[in-house]
Amino acid sequence: MSLLTDSTAVVTGGASGNGRAIALAFAEHGADVVIADLQREPRTGGEPTDERVRTETDTRATFVECDVSASEDLRAAVAAADVFGGIDIMVNNAGIIRETPFLEITEAEFEQVLNVNLKGVFFGAQAAAEVMVEEGEGCIINLSSVAGIHGATNNATYCASKGGVRLLTYSLAAELGPEGVRVNAIHPGYIETAMLTEDVALAGGDAREALEERVPQGRLGRPEDVAGAAVYLASDLADYINGESLVVDGGNVSTV
Repeated sequence: MSLLTDSTAVVTGGASGNGRAIALAFAEHGADVVIADLQREPRTGGEPTDERVRTETDTRATFVECDVSASEDLRAAVAAADVFGGIDIMVNNAGIIRETPFLEITEAEFEQVLNVNLKGVFFGAQAAAEVMVEEGEGCIINLSSVAGIHGATNNATYCASKGGVRLLTYSLAAELGPEGVRVNAIHPGYIETAMLTEDVALAGGDAREALEERVPQGRLGRPEDVAGAAVYLASDLADYINGESLVVDGGNVSTV
């Protein structure tokens, strides 16, 4: 079943991890996709996302170099969707994490994380909404985190940014809903991407087992788990869902 036929999506951070899985799932469901990222190659190697879309699906894809902390790059990414008929879906996925004790966080580190994780979502949504409001319809999906719901040690900047994404989503849903634009958030838990396995030093063994034990379903999440939620929120199946925070974490938040 193709849920996104005749749609065009822009996915920030679409070269790797959750963004890559979302872009591929959108393409499998009939959407053309614009991959907006700092680099075209996936962090873990392999074929670029846009090439996989073109070789494995019947839809179209293009890559646009994009630094989400720069609003002009985000506007260029949205404009790139014009070659496919214009943007219908915006996925603000790009994000970074820096694990640092609160008393050691510098102003530079604070600005780096907030610029990518919150400013990038804010102005990505704005760039998309300018087009969508004019068209009278559209869907914006913001990637937050379970860390945007509850705190985490040594993650003050990440939690602050992702909590900001959650409340920003509620605000935009209220403001843009009357204009025909739905805005929702996805809150992933422990998803097995390079961000988890490299950036927060999950190399396997005891560390991995400890995380798995926190999850009622007994496993780490897969990027495809997040992608399935994104497909649903972007599709007509979620036509009356606006301002929702969809948690994708195997039940972990329920135990906190």
